[in-house]
Amino acid sequence: MDFILSEDHIMMRDSAREFADKRLKDIAEELDANATMPDELLAETGELGYFGLLAPEEYGGLEVDTLSYALVIEEIARKCAGLAITISVQNSLVIKALQAYGTDEQKEKYIPGLAAGEIIGSYCLSEPDAGTDAGSLKTTAILDGDHYVFNGTKSWVTSAKWAKVFLVFCLTNPEAGSKGISCILVEPGTEGMNLGAQEKKMGLKCSDTREVSFIDAKVPKGNLLGEENKGFKIALSLLNNGRVGVAAQSLGIAQAAYDEALSYSKERKQFNQPICNFQAIQFKLADMAMRIDAARLMTYRAAVFNDAEERYSKEISMAKLFASETANWVANQAVQIHGGYGYVKEYPVERYFRDARVTEIYEGTSEAQRIVISRDLLKD
Repeated sequence: MDFILSEDHIMMRDSAREFADKRLKDIAEELDANATMPDELLAETGELGYFGLLAPEEYGGLEVDTLSYALVIEEIARKCAGLAITISVQNSLVIKALQAYGTDEQKEKYIPGLAAGEIIGSYCLSEPDAGTDAGSLKTTAILDGDHYVFNGTKSWVTSAKWAKVFLVFCLTNPEAGSKGISCILVEPGTEGMNLGAQEKKMGLKCSDTREVSFIDAKVPKGNLLGEENKGFKIALSLLNNGRVGVAAQSLGIAQAAYDEALSYSKERKQFNQPICNFQAIQFKLADMAMRIDAARLMTYRAAVFNDAEERYSKEISMAKLFASETANWVANQAVQIHGGYGYVKEYPVERYFRDARVTEIYEGTSEAQRIVISRDLLKD
């Protein structure tokens, strides 16, 4: 696969792989069981620059291209998919939004800390009744003098426990629907803002996920990100960034599940021989390897396209869709190859199976990706 990677790409990938093998491999199960991520791990990740992969150098970031970013996410996800999505949200949604739409003051206030991992950011778009239909959100932020007054609830907020800045999409002109949405920066501790309990998720347990609610919470007018009532365009403009990240995360999960299945098939004996000698297992392994290779090609292509001036939403949606479905299919096959052992926590494929499931849901469901792809195919 190195034929499309430069020396810098290979160095970035290998460094992330070394970190994942040495730091994450032995603690991933514990992080999952305890549904938490130690502060020291977040700090170490920040010291390596992974929270600032896409941040500009002038603000202390690494400012790598999207392919380098995807390579890091893939390698981290091979050992800990929860940390991978934490890094992905920080880079592809929070930092990218501030970089593209923030004022100079907002950039200087937040991006250096975000890039260093000293500040964790959260992206608040979904609501209890607004998922795929993000334009139907109900949280309001009505201007009252020098402050916006917030009321409403945001759902599925990644990294809410650790966040020092929340990018909250809300209605500043409720009568205008999606054309009345704005994005406003909110800091924790704001009176009237409350964090819900940690969600008890199927997978990615060490990645903190909560509801964030507002009751007459006052936020300074100067915290508006970009233009008022242009927030929906901001959200849409960031979708491709997030989808590349999820595709890379999916790829890492799939590769991890395949590696475990291959190794197990060589060790597990039935009928006086390793099960990898049986054609039924060989065909599973062949199909797993083939789908992963195809997903990797699509994901790397999407990463390169994401840096182009033109929009390649179709190709990026294809990568996210195929890679996420590959992760789920491969993880399922890995459990099957393990038999009953794949159903217990003693073997990591059980965790990969759970971690993979959400990749077909967040950053646009598989159904939503097919809508994006088909609309592009059918346009004049």
